[in-house]
Amino acid sequence: MDLDLRKLRYFAAVADQLHFGRAADELHIAQPVLSRQIRALEQDLGASLFTRDRHGVALTDAGRQLLAETGPLLASAHAVRRRVSDAARGSRRLTVGFRAGIPVIPAARAFEARHPDVVVDMQRIEWDDQAPMLLDGRIDVGYVRLPIDEAGLRVTPLYTEPRVAVLPTGHRLAGRTEVTEADLAGEPLVWHADPSTQPTRRPHPDAGYRARGVDETLEHVAAGRGISFLARSASVFYSHPEVVYVPIPDLSPDQVCLAAAESRTSPVLDDFLAAAQATAEITAECGNYEMWRLGSDTLSKSG
Repeated sequence: MDLDLRKLRYFAAVADQLHFGRAADELHIAQPVLSRQIRALEQDLGASLFTRDRHGVALTDAGRQLLAETGPLLASAHAVRRRVSDAARGSRRLTVGFRAGIPVIPAARAFEARHPDVVVDMQRIEWDDQAPMLLDGRIDVGYVRLPIDEAGLRVTPLYTEPRVAVLPTGHRLAGRTEVTEADLAGEPLVWHADPSTQPTRRPHPDAGYRARGVDETLEHVAAGRGISFLARSASVFYSHPEVVYVPIPDLSPDQVCLAAAESRTSPVLDDFLAAAQATAEITAECGNYEMWRLGSDTLSKSG
């Protein structure tokens, strides 16, 4: 039995609204039609997806599982349509994802010198986007930071870069030229993922604030809710008047890799990987913005 993408879109709308009438309005179809399609999907799957009673509509366990799977499936289908549409128009595109602070321009310029017919699109991704966006096709290749769930991915290490401590301007160590892990031991930590992924070997209590991106991290630190750690390059591209960055040389470095889905193989992807590897040294210098700019200009002229 093949899953019907239209039924999945209908299911996703109901799961989002938890109301058949509002979902039908959103989809611009009649409510009875929507109800029939959901019943047909439940019959296809052999499972009840929603409970319906006087209290309203709720997802069953099977419904919650399907919802977790539906987003990537629909996104992948959209990516396939986009690539086919681009090919039909005679255009070729490569969508490159990148984490905050990682410049894509050096590799993109080297790649475009070999593939002037391919347009390189760039899209910033966050830590929780890395694997899903590669697997569902929203991006073709991505500059990622470890850790990442590598299941279904080809992950190629490119370079490492030092990290900095992110401190509020009023912090007792804010005026230091550098700090150690021991100096900051015990400080509440604002982090973006499970505390077990912290790069430090010293214990840091969880500050209780999850920062999805650099901007949120800076706001939490500025508010005095804790300290954090960032890759040096992110500190170059992001600033905040109430936050300071202090080098922390004994902290484990950040690992930058290039990743693509194992199912996506093509000479174009291979050539972008080669360009990323060839320009990794330039990209790694992004902790020094002037070095990165000069390197990019030189690469552009030589390409």
